Amino acid sequence: MEIATVEPKRKSASGLKVWFMEARPQYLLLPVVLVFVGTAVAWQNDGMLHMGNAILALLGLVLCHVSVNVLNDYFDYKSGVDLKTIKTPFSGGSGILPAGLLKPKQALWYGLICFVLAVPIGVYFSIIKGWQLLPLLALGAICVLLYTQVILKIDFPEWSPGVGLGILPVLGAYFVQTGFYSWHALIASVPSGLLVLNLLLLNEFPDIEADKIANKRTLPIRIGGKNAAIVYSAFEILVYLWVIGAVIFGQMPVYCLIALLTLPFAIHAIRGSFNYKDLNKILPAMGSNVMAVLLTQALIGVGYILAAVL
Repeated sequence: MEIATVEPKRKSASGLKVWFMEARPQYLLLPVVLVFVGTAVAWQNDGMLHMGNAILALLGLVLCHVSVNVLNDYFDYKSGVDLKTIKTPFSGGSGILPAGLLKPKQALWYGLICFVLAVPIGVYFSIIKGWQLLPLLALGAICVLLYTQVILKIDFPEWSPGVGLGILPVLGAYFVQTGFYSWHALIASVPSGLLVLNLLLLNEFPDIEADKIANKRTLPIRIGGKNAAIVYSAFEILVYLWVIGAVIFGQMPVYCLIALLTLPFAIHAIRGSFNYKDLNKILPAMGSNVMAVLLTQALIGVGYILAAVL
């Protein structure tokens, strides 16, 4: 269905701040913790640590993250979603395009240029560390470039951020240190995948009605809010069970159990997910969810560091 929208009166872009806010900087701590986890696993498990590689990998991941954020804003604006959505600190896009602070074409080029700038970094690591990195990079590129226009219109699109901004970055950060993959790295990446999947899942609740306009097939739309809250809760619980099980079976250092300190945030987020119809109740839950996502991964990384030095 074609949505008729009224073009907002354009305001002048006020310097770098507008471009910075378009990138959704509140989420750019996520690449930091992802690279931290992958690097920490390589150090603890394989005794390899190259800070230059870690920093360069982080730069590439930040560029990809900015790219998918900005392209999502562009396509949501063009489809009319951003003009219908409820803007919150955690969902609804950056708000830059509906406010007329940037032109849609500027946002499109911004997103594409960020992606293009990340490509040489991937090529460089593929040359110095091995071609085995290429399939990971290719899947990551799909998650960035096709997320809004293709993946969100297929059932269970939440897999894409879980993989593309969860599992793959941890494995990639590990690979640029070691030049190979390992089961230890894969096991360490699973909590990141589940947490990032859940980050997007909970943030989709306030956007249910707006997302229907663009024919998105997110879990809250496909199976209903209550069932989506149950799925969210199951994945959240699985994160902690995964860490406990990995420690018991010797696949993670015992120090990684400090990640359980974030359980209060997770519990608060789970309770709030069932109040998805009440914005005043789900917003604090979304805040707790962000804290659980970032801190749980950071503490897992700290667990690996402690195991390496103690």
